[in-house]
Amino acid sequence: MSSQESEFSTFVAGFFIGTLIGGAVGLLFAPQSGEETREQIRQKSVDLSEQAAKKAEEARAKAEEILAEAKEKIEAATDDLQERAKEVQAQLETLVEKAEEAAGEAEDVAEDAAEEAVEEAEEAEEAVEDAADSDEEAA
Repeated sequence: MSSQESEFSTFVAGFFIGTLIGGAVGLLFAPQSGEETREQIRQKSVDLSEQAAKKAEEARAKAEEILAEAKEKIEAATDDLQERAKEVQAQLETLVEKAEEAAGEAEDVAEDAAEEAVEEAEEAEEAVEDAADSDEEAA
């Protein structure tokens, strides 16, 4: 965008300079009296001043329009990024919940397995004691 603005500014400046030079040369070489020439120069300077003010206002309006568009785009991008951040955060929270559930389930499975192992060890101990008692009675 700044390249276009620079080209536009260059064009406007060249236009005004060319207009001034052309007007001055035309007036200086015109077959009129000095008073008429001075009046024409004065009128041309007023006209050019008005044109310059008009072009400056147009350039200001265009700059404001570009600025407003840029602000809108930035706001839209910011809103989009915030929305995406919320989505990622929600996905992360879901993953954390699933990981916590899986960890809880794994803990439950480990506890169940440990309890079974203890029960089997106790049963095996009882079986060994029973076998030892029956060997002593048989002897």
